[in-house]
Amino acid sequence: MTLRLAAALLLALPLGGCAVAAVGAVGAVSLAAAQDKTLGEAVDDTTTSGEIKAKLLSESINRFGEVDVEVNGGLVLLSGRVDDPKDRVEAEGIAWTSTRAHDVANEIKIQPAGGFIANVSDEIISGRVRTRLIGSSTVKSLNYNIETYDRVVYLMGTARTADELKRAAHEASVVGGVKQVVSYVRIREPIERPAAPTTQAGPSYNPTPNPTYGTETDAELLGVNY
Repeated sequence: MTLRLAAALLLALPLGGCAVAAVGAVGAVSLAAAQDKTLGEAVDDTTTSGEIKAKLLSESINRFGEVDVEVNGGLVLLSGRVDDPKDRVEAEGIAWTSTRAHDVANEIKIQPAGGFIANVSDEIISGRVRTRLIGSSTVKSLNYNIETYDRVVYLMGTARTADELKRAAHEASVVGGVKQVVSYVRIREPIERPAAPTTQAGPSYNPTPNPTYGTETDAELLGVNY
């Protein structure tokens, strides 16, 4: 039994469902205090992840036992392995049944089961990536979730700036054994503070409308490969 499957099975136990949900909520409270997340956002993400995992395993442990679910800001990332392309499509459909899922990124691969050694190797890579992010003075590591499958590292979370995101991706890419880094990290929008009051009179209208209004592109880098 893989480490991922063992953890997922805990979520599927009917008698322990409430206990697992309670533990998840407590963990979300602790993480929210350290991350750039509100408590409500952290609880929603934790609840959504557990809900989708439980539905997948309830459908079939054999088919979805190596599918992992990470949620950040309503974005659901599915990663891992299934044997049949139809299972990949079905897993995404199950993810969309959650009312808290705002978007679903399906990174599930069509591959045979990786086995214990392959899964442990991926977990080791995730741990090494986490260590590098913690050691970086320019990356707030607690804002990042890390998943690794078949030596592909998936980053989720929130970056304070585009430069921080690039730095986090670089730190992950130089870890031994990593063959690719895929980013589903959102760049946090800066907080706009009101301008200081002034006594100087000014026009009460904009005499020259800005022609670029409403044409700015989304600056988020989602699904970007490094």
